[in-house]
Amino acid sequence: MACQPKRSETVVIHELLAFVQQKLDVMDQVSLEQILMTSFTEDEIIQAKKVLADSAVKNSEGLVIEGVKHPLQNTWSFWMFTNKNKSWEQNLVKLATFDTVEDYWCLYHHMKTPSELEFGQDYSIFKEGIRPMWEDDANRHGGRWLIGFDRKNSPYLDNIWLFTVLLLIGETLENADEICGVVVSVRAKCKIGIWVKNAGNEKAVLEIGNRLKSQLGLDAKIKFHNHNRVHNIYTI
Repeated sequence: MACQPKRSETVVIHELLAFVQQKLDVMDQVSLEQILMTSFTEDEIIQAKKVLADSAVKNSEGLVIEGVKHPLQNTWSFWMFTNKNKSWEQNLVKLATFDTVEDYWCLYHHMKTPSELEFGQDYSIFKEGIRPMWEDDANRHGGRWLIGFDRKNSPYLDNIWLFTVLLLIGETLENADEICGVVVSVRAKCKIGIWVKNAGNEKAVLEIGNRLKSQLGLDAKIKFHNHNRVHNIYTI
């Protein structure tokens, strides 16, 4: 039986696949190498490559069978807030659902990047069954970590969005079960919000925040608050 990737290796596998298959149009090789080497040790990358090779589906002669997809731990839904209708709920549209690495990259390459969206629009990627709205049962007692951006038309916004999505769908965080999803909002001050289901779980919330800041290489402070309040609970 092929070995299963550990959660800390999964996102490396995703990015290695992207690099090998030349799936990333917005990043060059240097950018890919930088995110790999700053987030993971050389031993982890070597191990991830081994796991990727070992997990490939092979026939009785040991040859890799092409066309077999790599499943994610969870199923995720891709949403868009269109900002075209008067009703908030009518603006919220589920675009697609995916549960494999390859299906995510297919969606990524057929959709606009966040910086290409119109003013007032959002992208959201949430675990299947959770809507990107405060009123959803999974979000009622939750909050979000906010990453702010000064400019809409910046590759930095697109790259941080991509890396954040990879971290979440790759289940790389110790408290990944606390994650509901992520939203990128195109406004005068753009922001990316990572939603967690229990704002009262201080240990999990801080682990998620510190890991995000470290893995994404963020210099600016990020802030956490409950969905229904503007007061910051944590700043790191």
